Amino acid sequence: MRESLRGATILVVDDEPAIRDALRMILEYEGYAVREAPDGEAAVRAVAEDRPDAVLLDIRMPRRDGLAALREIRKVAPGVPVLMISGHGTIATAVEALREGAADFLEKPLERDVVLRRLEHVLRASLPPEEEDERWKIVGSSPAIERVRDFIRRAGQAHATVLITGESGVGKELVARAIHAASPRASGPFVKVNCAAIPDELIESELFGHEKGAFTGATTRQRGRFARAHGGTIFLDEVGDLSLRAQAKVLRALQDGEIEPLGAGGPVHVDVRVVAATNKDLEKEIREGRFREDLYYRLGVLPLHVPPLRERREDIPLLVEHLARQVCRENNLRPRRFRPEAIAALAARTWPGNVRELRNVVERALILAPGDEIGVEDLPPPGGAGQVGGEAFFDAATLREFKERAEREFLRRKLEENGWNITRTAQAIGTPRSNLYKRLEHHGLARIGPGQRREETP
Repeated sequence: MRESLRGATILVVDDEPAIRDALRMILEYEGYAVREAPDGEAAVRAVAEDRPDAVLLDIRMPRRDGLAALREIRKVAPGVPVLMISGHGTIATAVEALREGAADFLEKPLERDVVLRRLEHVLRASLPPEEEDERWKIVGSSPAIERVRDFIRRAGQAHATVLITGESGVGKELVARAIHAASPRASGPFVKVNCAAIPDELIESELFGHEKGAFTGATTRQRGRFARAHGGTIFLDEVGDLSLRAQAKVLRALQDGEIEPLGAGGPVHVDVRVVAATNKDLEKEIREGRFREDLYYRLGVLPLHVPPLRERREDIPLLVEHLARQVCRENNLRPRRFRPEAIAALAARTWPGNVRELRNVVERALILAPGDEIGVEDLPPPGGAGQVGGEAFFDAATLREFKERAEREFLRRKLEENGWNITRTAQAIGTPRSNLYKRLEHHGLARIGPGQRREETP
């Protein structure tokens, strides 16, 4: 298996050229390499000649059907994950295929997001342990990160819900995956839901599923994310963005271990551990009527705050080394070293975008720097035109995050224009000095460097 999912080779096996073409477009757009076979016999030959990283295998085909091909593929390449493609009337056969060793099955008509999500899951599951550990490694030796590691060890063995808080980019998903990996559920699925990225009118269907005909456009039955996470962990990222109605259903799933797919007419039992994350102040959201207090306490049985990068600067040298290895592998770059003065310059920055921003800077430097080593001169400057902390405004996932980034950059520039004089800056932007102090504290803005002061008076 390759060191990264990017560039993995997928063998698509289906007797319908239109389906092969559609899957090729979906997969190649995501960076996968695609090979094709029109039937089961050709599929077995293709696997034997040049082992792929995964196979998408239709069940009903001429010459040799998918089930027979699966048995042969399991003999010639037992480690290659196979996802069966099942149409109407072949679900029972797909279940039989799972017993024969298939990694998963996909129902026709194929949905782009479902195909990509299931494929990514089986590819990650097939990674050698050392590669998977490298992808999701908690990097650092600071006391702050050691406390996070200790929490992961303790919380991993429990079934209780976990609520992870912290700024955008600190690595909340990384921590959630580490908790899953440290749990008795590690062999089960890890299903991520970005609550902020799913439209409110679709969130219930995504979380809990729906039956065919449950609403206009529901042409097929869909399993929800909770059902897909059965026996494993569901990660509710940006849980603070759930609507009150969806919050009520999540609460029921936590209380009773039951979900009710739209149009199902009855509850379904699920065995799922919930790990949630947010960069919002949920206590403030409760006071303002946007988040249920009972759900907050249900989610926060085991609370963890992940510290921002500026509070663990001593971890930056290790993070730079780790991220550089990742970037070089993923981009097929020759390994290069960051000079000590470049690492010192990176450690001096405030990193409003946290580890995500640091990775952005490391990746840009490795791709664009001409020399054998990365020096200070090769580092992109902090901020820049149309950017906040090295990240484009329009990379923001939500309107709230966009506003936060824009306000921070506006304040930083006005402070620089006024020589970091708080009183003059407050006067220039028309806000009370006390309010400006609050906003600076909120955004972690402070001067750094020799002879500079955190506050200045006229």
